[in-house]
Amino acid sequence: MCGLAGLYAYHYAANPIDLAELRSIRDHMASRGPDGEGEWLSADGRTGFGHRRLAIIDLSDRAAQPMASADGKAVIVFNGEIYNYRALRSDLEAKGYVFRTQSDTEVLLHLYAQKGAAMVRDLRGMFAFGLWDGDKQGLLLARDPYGTKPLYYADDGWTLRFASQVKALVAGRRTGLDPDPAGWAGFFLFGNVPEPYTIYRDIRAVPAGSTLWIDRRGLHEPERYFSLPQIFADAERAAARPDAQSRVRAALIDSVRHHLVADVPVGIFLSSGVDSGALLGLMRDAGHDDVHAITLRYQEFRDQHDDEAPLASVVARLYGAKHTIRTVTHEEFRADLPKIFTAMDQPTIDGINTWFVAKAARELGLKAAISGLGGDELVGGYPSFNDIPRWVRWGRWSACVPFAGEAFRRAVSAVNDLVPLAHPKIAGFLKYARSYAGAYLLRRGVFMPWELPDLMDRKFIREGLRRLDPVRHIASILMPEPRSAWGKVAALESSLYLRNQLLRDTDWASMAHSLEVRVPFVDASLLQAVATDFAALPPAAGKRLLAAAPSTAVPDQIVTRAKTGFSTPIERWLKDDERIRGWQQVPRLRPQNCPWARRWAYQVARP
Repeated sequence: MCGLAGLYAYHYAANPIDLAELRSIRDHMASRGPDGEGEWLSADGRTGFGHRRLAIIDLSDRAAQPMASADGKAVIVFNGEIYNYRALRSDLEAKGYVFRTQSDTEVLLHLYAQKGAAMVRDLRGMFAFGLWDGDKQGLLLARDPYGTKPLYYADDGWTLRFASQVKALVAGRRTGLDPDPAGWAGFFLFGNVPEPYTIYRDIRAVPAGSTLWIDRRGLHEPERYFSLPQIFADAERAAARPDAQSRVRAALIDSVRHHLVADVPVGIFLSSGVDSGALLGLMRDAGHDDVHAITLRYQEFRDQHDDEAPLASVVARLYGAKHTIRTVTHEEFRADLPKIFTAMDQPTIDGINTWFVAKAARELGLKAAISGLGGDELVGGYPSFNDIPRWVRWGRWSACVPFAGEAFRRAVSAVNDLVPLAHPKIAGFLKYARSYAGAYLLRRGVFMPWELPDLMDRKFIREGLRRLDPVRHIASILMPEPRSAWGKVAALESSLYLRNQLLRDTDWASMAHSLEVRVPFVDASLLQAVATDFAALPPAAGKRLLAAAPSTAVPDQIVTRAKTGFSTPIERWLKDDERIRGWQQVPRLRPQNCPWARRWAYQVARP
């Protein structure tokens, strides 16, 4: 896991790149790679790469980056892990390729020499990389299927810049900093900045599951090589298969084994839920006997329902793991808050849990840990898998009555502004619940579109809503559109909430502590193996199938426990910390029934 950076002055009249700028971008990401730093500059001075290294596979200096091919024609900077690199290496060696290191990075260089950009289809892992092709005088950017690893770029028409973080590009001081209304509107709607937007007009995300090619002619259109909606659509067309339990177990163990490939110890984040409990059991089944599990406990939750520690301890004992319970107090949150805002790459309402559990893992000396992130998207574990289809069934009748949705919205909003008795989203039910995209906005939205002018400049927000067009943005995810309700919701949750919120927040919050987080449930090969099985299951059956996957099943008291999520006491902290009480000046945020996420979003936007 690392931080990568690069500059390519592709326009014939562009100045050679500034090495000081490259180093500023690279070194802003020092926490992503405390084990080493490197740089490479082309002979003509028009292309340069920078790298900060967190050594996980092949800890020797031979595996340092940027890494060049033996003939010097290809150079790569890479962030992530290729879990099937050993199998790929064996195939390449059989074809005559000679290796100088034991790293997965060198595998990428040789695989590119063999297959070009099509190489990405062979990779199993989480990755983002930039690769310079000296023969073609072009630059290839690539990102893994789910978008687990971030990759951002800025193109001013002369020079292309790329890095693992938005703030790193800003640190280079050559990228425009005009705010992007679409990015900011997206943040207030979703609690995260939806890709490909960022909070800056000039910075964009490389799309997940895509490659991007830049040469002397400029930036080409992204080429998609993987589609999550396509996987779910294909799963629905496949015939139901017997013996789902054994097939799911085999696929899960295979994913866990791949995610344990490392030359350093790999721990696990252990909550009181099925996902992390099943992963711990599968780690033991995969032969990982010396497991260190870390559970986060908040002082305010001790001995309450939200306290993860008691049931996590049951699971740790069951599977024989070393178990550390790390207690977080309000005082520690107060002390860490400025560091959290500094590390937060883009505004988000999440990431606090990962910040503290990653901090705990590093205190134990770990450099890598397994997380159960993505389990709910895989097995249909969120309430949204039931709520959204039901809302769509209820809301579709309003489509028969012209303007009924907007009239209802205005009427309820007017009443609620005077006497805030109902959740503001209720006003938008008839307007949005008639489609899956609209219902998803209702389910996951923090604010509704008509509320945003109360939070930012009205002209700015109007432009943002026009450019983002949130319902259309959500609907564009469903291409090709799965037929079943389960497939639609799974595609939306995986492509929006998982990618833009959970994965991105896990990246910045863990890398701030120089910790690599691996997510076995977020694996394209696993999804392709089990999507048909989970799509055919009745509601709630997916969690039980997952709980039964380890040879010793997750205890029933875990399976039947009411879902709490990985919660924090931030609602209480928003009232107790004077630095984050600015929300009290906003009338819309003062009512007692105002959800904490709205208040926190307002504060995050104004740290």
